[in-house]
Amino acid sequence: MDLGLQGKMAVITGGSKGIGFGVAVSLANEGCDVQIVSRDKSMLETAQANIKQQTGKDAKIHAMDLSVSGSADQLLAAAGTPDILVNNAGAIPGGNIAAIDEATWRAAWDLKVFGYINLCRAAYALMKARGHGTIINVTGLAADKHDFSYIAGTAGNASLNAFTRALGGYSLNDGIRVAAVSPGPVETDRLVTLMKTRSKAEHGTEDKWREYLAAQPLGRAASVPEVADTVTYMASERASYISGTVLNVDGGLLSRGGVF
Repeated sequence: MDLGLQGKMAVITGGSKGIGFGVAVSLANEGCDVQIVSRDKSMLETAQANIKQQTGKDAKIHAMDLSVSGSADQLLAAAGTPDILVNNAGAIPGGNIAAIDEATWRAAWDLKVFGYINLCRAAYALMKARGHGTIINVTGLAADKHDFSYIAGTAGNASLNAFTRALGGYSLNDGIRVAAVSPGPVETDRLVTLMKTRSKAEHGTEDKWREYLAAQPLGRAASVPEVADTVTYMASERASYISGTVLNVDGGLLSRGGVF
């Protein structure tokens, strides 16, 4: 199936690792010219080399902290107006209402919530002036599975889902699609490290980490390509009538009660 992505320019935030890197590879394999953004230049350079190795495409890199006011305009001035924007940067820390103090809460939201919103605002204006564009926000299933022990993430992802629905509800009037992909647990390096650390602490060995995922559909987390390929489809011409929608990629986890 031709996704109609050949020659499109895509900007992916949080693109040096995890889901963002997977999205960059997936889009590049479909013929997109990709530009990836993260704070760490050395990690970006490693990702750039890996994208070239895996896809044959030369990715542009932008070392930038998107939590800083004005960074969205700075990024787009350097990158140009994208055909596709994938907001993915930021990981909100776990903790309950007592554990997450104001400084931690604000720092997490400055990147994951306001970083998305500011980049959407800047990109939307440019896309509207040009007459077309697609924005995909990668959020998280905690938006729907309200978690006391992940309260900042639950509230942040719920906010971004609502923002996506509100913006995407009428964005087609301006020739722009806005949607979100909301994954459940994904087997990123970060998740594996957390599970191995827990396994080491509780069992004296890292080898039992997969047991913590036994309650997931298929007894595992989603793979990065499973999520990344969904983002690629949602960004493609094949999804041209999808806007204002949040697509859960969770294997039915939420429908079975959302056991994490």
